Amino acid sequence: MFKSRIAAAALIAATLAGCEKNSPPAAQVRPVRTVTVERGVEGETISLTGQIRAKDQASLAFRVDGRMIERPVHVGDTLTAGQVVGRLDPQIQQNALHSAEANLASLEAVTTQARLTFLRQQELLKDGWTTHAGFDDAQQKLLTAQAQVDSAQAQVRIAREQQNYTVLFSDAAGAVTAVGAEPGEVVRAGQMVVQLARVGGRDAVFDVPEQLIRNGPHDPLVEIELSNDPRVKATGRVREVAPQADSATRTYQVKVGVADPPEAMRLGSTVVGRIKLLATPGVEVPATALTEKDGRPAVWVVDPNSKTVSLRNIEILRYDSATVVISHGLETGELVVTAGVQTLRPGQTVRLLGAA
Repeated sequence: MFKSRIAAAALIAATLAGCEKNSPPAAQVRPVRTVTVERGVEGETISLTGQIRAKDQASLAFRVDGRMIERPVHVGDTLTAGQVVGRLDPQIQQNALHSAEANLASLEAVTTQARLTFLRQQELLKDGWTTHAGFDDAQQKLLTAQAQVDSAQAQVRIAREQQNYTVLFSDAAGAVTAVGAEPGEVVRAGQMVVQLARVGGRDAVFDVPEQLIRNGPHDPLVEIELSNDPRVKATGRVREVAPQADSATRTYQVKVGVADPPEAMRLGSTVVGRIKLLATPGVEVPATALTEKDGRPAVWVVDPNSKTVSLRNIEILRYDSATVVISHGLETGELVVTAGVQTLRPGQTVRLLGAA
């Protein structure tokens, strides 16, 4: 009797052990970190430092070579239209003019003699006292002499213009921002003598990186303020973008036309320009959230009620240094796993270590 009870107990214990061996293990809860998907309301604000310059700026230069004997204006002077800004030694041009005038006078005398000869031949031909050959010769000499006079008159006009070019005038009202030569120097035609900022609008000029040129808004409103006094503010629009980047800095020069510039924004002032980029299309998540499903990018999404995860394919718009921008696949407010993605499986229960 005692032996049968022992055998029955052993049978029950063996049965229970077999049941425990065949039952599935309890599901393991994985701790994960998550982030809440948020869609950006507005874009980032970019700040750049630039300088105030005249909207219309000209380099005044002589049209002829020569030694400059006078430059009565200096940096900072305010000029009026027609004001003298420089003079060259006119001796060479005066000599050229005198030579051209003397040559003209000589040719005019020859022409007068040729005309008288032609008139005599014309009268003699009527009465038959000369030949047609003599008449034709006199006519040809008159035409040649007249052509030479026309050429000499043109040379006189050129010489007078060259003499006028020895005086340099301001073509408009404005302020002198730079000078390129001093009295006594020999200057070449086209060499900048005075740089003139004409009266009119002002530009805020910035050196802009290529990425901002490519990805920035098309016609942004630029907020401008003095770097040393942020209370002095203005706004402007992009007026001109350089077609080629600077070879050294690889940036593009951008001119922003300042609307109603304050008096304190003088030429040469350092300013700060700010533009607001467009809102990022799509949603942004940390790059650590990325995994793969069927050869396509995917993320683990947490069900907030059951605390289980599911793997969802997404479409990526852009990769940044630490984040990715997702164009499709996620909605605002969803929880995405950012740490522990390699140890998950569909339907697994997770424990949130922290949600941002």
